[in-house]
Order: sequence, then C-alpha cells, then structure tokens
Amino acid sequence: MSAEESLTTGKRLTTGKRVNSDRGVPADKRERRRLPARMLWMLPAGIALLAGLDAGLMLLGLPAPVTAERLPQVHGMLLSLGFVGTLISLERSTAYGRPAGFITPALLGIGGVLLVVGPVPLVVGKIVLAAGAASFVLLYIPLWQRQYDAALLTQLLAAGLSTVGAVIWIGQQEMTRVIPWLIGFLVLTIAAERVELARITMGPKAGIRLLLHAWAITASLALGLAFPDLGSILLGVSLLSLTGWLIVHDVARRTIRAKGVTRYMAACILAGYVWLALAALVLLLGYPSGQPAYDAVIHAVFLGYTFSMIMAHATTILPAVLHIALPYRPIFWAPIAILQLALVVRLWVGDGLGMPVGWQIGGVLGVIALLLFMAVAITSAVMGPIKAGPAASAKTDPTEAGRVTLGLAKPAATESEAATASARPVPDGSSEGPTA
Repeated sequence: MSAEESLTTGKRLTTGKRVNSDRGVPADKRERRRLPARMLWMLPAGIALLAGLDAGLMLLGLPAPVTAERLPQVHGMLLSLGFVGTLISLERSTAYGRPAGFITPALLGIGGVLLVVGPVPLVVGKIVLAAGAASFVLLYIPLWQRQYDAALLTQLLAAGLSTVGAVIWIGQQEMTRVIPWLIGFLVLTIAAERVELARITMGPKAGIRLLLHAWAITASLALGLAFPDLGSILLGVSLLSLTGWLIVHDVARRTIRAKGVTRYMAACILAGYVWLALAALVLLLGYPSGQPAYDAVIHAVFLGYTFSMIMAHATTILPAVLHIALPYRPIFWAPIAILQLALVVRLWVGDGLGMPVGWQIGGVLGVIALLLFMAVAITSAVMGPIKAGPAASAKTDPTEAGRVTLGLAKPAATESEAATASARPVPDGSSEGPTA
C-alpha cells in the first residue's frame, strides 16, 4: 500500500490481523446490527459539539439558541475533550477491540454532557471528564504492548497531557493554565496519526523524531507552570519545528496535485499545518496574556489545525469506526472553505486589527462551517455510496473489509479508496508504483 493510498483510506501501514467475529455474516447484516449501538457513542460527542458552538456564540455576545449561565465556562472543554476527545478515543477503542476499551469514550462523552446539565454540580462533570482522560492513558497501554511503536507512545504521552489539563481544571474556573496542555494533547495525537499513515514517505525513524518533539513539548508545558513566558517560547519553538518537519515529509504536499477526495484531504491537512505554524509564531512572542494573542493561538490550534484534520479524515475514519458509508462528494469543499475564511476574518480582522466585529463575523462563520460539515456528512451518509462505473468497480473489491490495523477494521472500498490507489507493496517491500 502506498503512502497516498493510506492517506485516502485512513488505514495504517501496520496491518496483519484479521477480524473473525463476523465471519460468515453478510456485510449488510453486519452493518445493520452494529449501526445503532455504534451511533449511540456519537450522541454525547454531538451534544458536546453543539453546546460548545452555542457557548462560542455567547462568548462573542451574540444571540444563541441556549443561554445556560455556565456554558461559556465550559466552552473549551466541550469542544476539546467532550467532542474531539470522545471521537479520538472511540477510534482507539475500536482499535483495541475489547469492551473495556469503550469505558474511555463513555466517560469523556458523559463528562461532556454533565458539563452542560444545570442541576449537576460543575465539579462533577469536571471529575468525570478527568477520569475519562485518565482512562485514555490506560487504553493506550495495551495498544502499545500490542505493537511497540514510537507513534503510539507519543499518543500515550498526549493522553497524559490531556489528563494533566483536566485535573488542573478541577481546581479552577479559568482555562488559561489548562489550554497549553490541551494544545499538546491535540497536536501530538493528530501528528502521530499522520505519522502512522505516512510511514513510507517519512522514513523508518519518523516515530522517534515525533517522540523527541513530543518530549520537547511536554518539557515546555512543565516549564510553563513556573515560567509562563519561557514555557510559551519553548512551546512555540517545538511546535514550529514539528510543523516544519511534518510539512516537509507529509505526502499531502504531493497529493495536493491529485483530484477528487485525495486533493480535498491534502488541502485540509496542509491548511491545518499552516494554522499550527501561525499559533507557534504567536507563542514565540511569550505567554499570550493579551486577548488578541490568546484568541489567535487557541483558535488557530483548536479550529484551524484540529478541525481541518477532522474534516480531512472524516470520510475514512468514521466509516471504519461506525461501520457506515460516508462517501466523499464535492460539496465537502464548502465547509472547509468557510472554515478557512472564518479563521482569516477572526485572526486578521479581529485579533490583528483589533476590530471586535471581526471576532463576531469570524465566530459566526466558524459555527456555520462546522454545522454545515455535520449536515454534509449526515446527508452523504444517508445518500449512501456513489455508484461506480464498471471500470471503477474492477479496481476495487467491496468485500475487502476485514484487515485491521491495531485492531481497527478496514472500511470497505469506496470511491475515496479507488481514487488514488497508485501503488501497492509487493512481498519484497518495494512498490508496484510511485510511493510519494
């Protein structure tokens, strides 16, 4: 399998196991049987996302559908751990393949919901969320024991950073000392996913280089507890170094010249790297204590980097986790384009020029982009796979599902997989075609 193919299919290059639990059961019956239970895992994550967007409108002083008093206090945690944390942990739990693994997405999801339930004391939601983050660390341990891999170890370390941030948040109302730990969690987790998907182009020592960056980021976060400015500068240096390395070696630089889903994914990935680099540059100026710098850093990382990456991989990761078809369609370009416009307006007009209207317009556009992406994804899933012509059908085998990577079932071949299957590995480790 080439690096381009792994990019578009979302499959890691560490295959070798086969799922046997459903052997002999027709694929359509497997999907009908699993769909309701798996979709339930997404319900609390969806609630956290919607509540987080609602809280964002309140923070901007704009009308919001729900005006619960404590929503603005939990805005950051709802989106970072309540939504993204639940989503990532669900994918990792699927990879683990045992019921105990789903404790993590359950705790993170329930914790996110409890944050917005008024009668429940806020500290209860905080504790449940911290427990979910701690269980995330435990979830990675057997995955790492299954395959001693530096990229997995980086994700384990990233889960530990999220746990530290969640524990710090229990004892205080403000998010200023929590945000850096969440940045470390999201940046390293997503970067490790990219390394897993592009091992061929990044080389055999990519995992070690990633792990070195991870330890540098962790050291900067620890230093920032006592020396905020120095820790911020070191964090900026570490993030800038990591981003530069990823941009140089990520196959997305080449696949951006492709067509269809491949180009879409590459564009999302490269956009994410640009926003991460911008956040790193702002951190080089010292601790972002001022509102413009603080706003620029958190939205460049949490919206620009994180959600661009989510949009890039949604059509491949979600089908593997939820066992539903989510085919790519050109309309997927609309939400990612609006998201980039929202960030430009917010960070340039709002933060750069100091115009509050820029924050508001950019904030509203950001909410529209994420809601539109949800609508597009749901609509595409309901419409089902795009019917391929005879030529395309000959290139893909819809019965190919079954291979797993770290226990993660490979999704059935779709248009997104057929689009860029340019090279496959042969037994001697070489490829039948270009791998860059």
